Amino acid sequence: MTLNVFAANDRPVTFQQLPQKAQQFINTHFSGVEFLSATVDDDYEVYLGNGTKVEFTLQGDWKEVKCPGSAVPAAIIPAAISKYVKTNFPNTIIVKIDKKYGGYDVELNTDMELKFDKNGNFIGMDD
Repeated sequence: MTLNVFAANDRPVTFQQLPQKAQQFINTHFSGVEFLSATVDDDYEVYLGNGTKVEFTLQGDWKEVKCPGSAVPAAIIPAAISKYVKTNFPNTIIVKIDKKYGGYDVELNTDMELKFDKNGNFIGMDD
């Protein structure tokens, strides 16, 4: 079964057509997970067999990692953010991390959203 989740201007691309940095990121953090599809428009959107969606800039830098039902790989999460979440929300996992200008947005498996500055300092939450 193939998911067709392409927006109007999105163009399908193969794994080999992704920027080298994006390929390395997937191979490093999602080794052994099936590559399903990818599209490119203003950025690259990659869909993996375990439900993970990763967005990359056109240069191949990750922008967002969303892992419904499982934890975002720990190596992707800045240490200060991991420590804050483990200390303040010990029975949760990070299922989404979004790298934004000036910081990060993190979503926990409880649907709580936390905001951090670029250094990983907690600055607020949405719930």
